[in-house]
Amino acid sequence: MKQFGSLGAFAVELLALRIVTEKALEHGLEVAARKVEATAKAEIGRYQDEIGPFPAWAELAESTKEDRVRQGFTENDPLLRSGELLHSISHETKGRQAVIGSTSEVAVDQEFGTAKMPPRPFMGPAVERNHEVIRTLVGTAAVQGLRGNAQIHQSLGYDHKV
Repeated sequence: MKQFGSLGAFAVELLALRIVTEKALEHGLEVAARKVEATAKAEIGRYQDEIGPFPAWAELAESTKEDRVRQGFTENDPLLRSGELLHSISHETKGRQAVIGSTSEVAVDQEFGTAKMPPRPFMGPAVERNHEVIRTLVGTAAVQGLRGNAQIHQSLGYDHKV
């Protein structure tokens, strides 16, 4: 156990641990945000199964398939035409906050559906598919911060490097 010569030395140690913990958490969140972004991008262009509260993607309507072909796109790659939606997905982290999403105007309609189109969610399922990885990454970052970036014994199950 670490010994401190004074309350001031103990206070300095606590402050240092807080700083290390914050940095480790920020880094773990950045890694998790990158993972969710990559998964969301991978959802585009192929049918998705149901996961958590998110429904499986419905087959494209025959009229949609015909329209896609008429416009020079592949017949049956849902949400993928020009790549605009795919390339609009990004993330931003600041401190202990992350925003992962799309700047595309069609993203919300695709995610939640409309009166004429069933939902084809890709952001929510990306988080759901990474739930365990996110938990492990953030947990690892928190434990590393509390331990001052010291090695964590592998038997504790924190197997993701952050």
